[in-house]
Amino acid sequence: MAVITLTGISRVTVFPLEELTVAYTTQSGDERGLGDIGVVAVVDESSAGDELWRLALSLGGRVGDGDRARWILTQAHRARMVNAYTDLPSAVWTARIRRRFELGSLFANHEVLMTGGMRRLADGRDVAPLPHNLT
Repeated sequence: MAVITLTGISRVTVFPLEELTVAYTTQSGDERGLGDIGVVAVVDESSAGDELWRLALSLGGRVGDGDRARWILTQAHRARMVNAYTDLPSAVWTARIRRRFELGSLFANHEVLMTGGMRRLADGRDVAPLPHNLT
């Protein structure tokens, strides 16, 4: 997949995952605004998001792409639900998406997972990686 740049204003949850700082938001695939696309990105503009897929293999023991995609979405959804991390209700963000995966069926209200790197958050301010002693 070619690298695409997405920008938006939406709720973004930022959380630590092992040595990474990860941002999670949603986008809609059509005018209904359902948030059926999960965007999970490493807070590092140079990241391709491959670190997430490797963690899903090493920590989650997931071999297939579908299982790894669901593991990534589970971690993001869990971080949002526990509400213990940074939650930005109306963040301005830019992500460089390098991988798009269609799940084949609805999972955690998502049909598609997009991964990559994100740098710009919170009204254009840079977000530094979170301390990793929170994991």
